[in-house]
Amino acid sequence: MLLAERRLRVADLVRMTDISKSTLHRIYNDETTRIEFDTLSKLCEVLEVTPCEILKYVPDKDSKN
Repeated sequence: MLLAERRLRVADLVRMTDISKSTLHRIYNDETTRIEFDTLSKLCEVLEVTPCEILKYVPDKDSKN
């Protein structure tokens, strides 16, 4: 996990990004259904990564493509 590799905690990201603790916990625990672009941008900037290093596409099982 990216945070573990960098020896960071969610609390560290709260201080570094000014993103709310509840938002970061939902993202960290995979409990969110969407993410704001400004949130993604802050995370990428602070962690020095690209969005593809944070996000993973998982197709909807119920999707009828």
